[in-house]
Amino acid sequence: MLTIRKAELRDVPTIFRLVSHYVAQRVMLPRTVAELYENVWEFTVAEDNGEILGCGGLKFYSAEVAEIRSLCVAPGLQKGGVGRGLTESLLREAEHYGLKTVFALTLVPGFFEKLGFHEVPRETLPMKVWRDCVHCDKYFQCDEKTMLLELPARPAEPEAMPETSEVSA
Repeated sequence: MLTIRKAELRDVPTIFRLVSHYVAQRVMLPRTVAELYENVWEFTVAEDNGEILGCGGLKFYSAEVAEIRSLCVAPGLQKGGVGRGLTESLLREAEHYGLKTVFALTLVPGFFEKLGFHEVPRETLPMKVWRDCVHCDKYFQCDEKTMLLELPARPAEPEAMPETSEVSA
């Protein structure tokens, strides 16, 4: 049974290995180990029998907007539901915080389209462009698509965030 839960400090080395695999393929931006430790609270992981199979982060830009980033699954596990489970968990977290918009920059826009996202120009999100994109080696020849999802309008829920959820994969 696949379990989706918030990342813990002990998960950082595995998150770093997962992200680094895709960095080496030039499909994901690098994250340092120090950055992952500092921001571990942003991350959610998917695990099965104690083995982490994927991860993703929810990076806040304002009280209304966040980015799903560093979303990846272990090599060979694509199309197994791990990415979908992680994304759905991150979207529930975004709704919990009362966010209005979640976006992702991706080379796999079809994945996000299946979850209700639609493509927008990168410049629609100036806070992302000026905070992160301008520092990227691929800034002038970016091949990523900007995918955006407007969340249902509702106030943040007062109860605590669920720590874990189980997903059938």
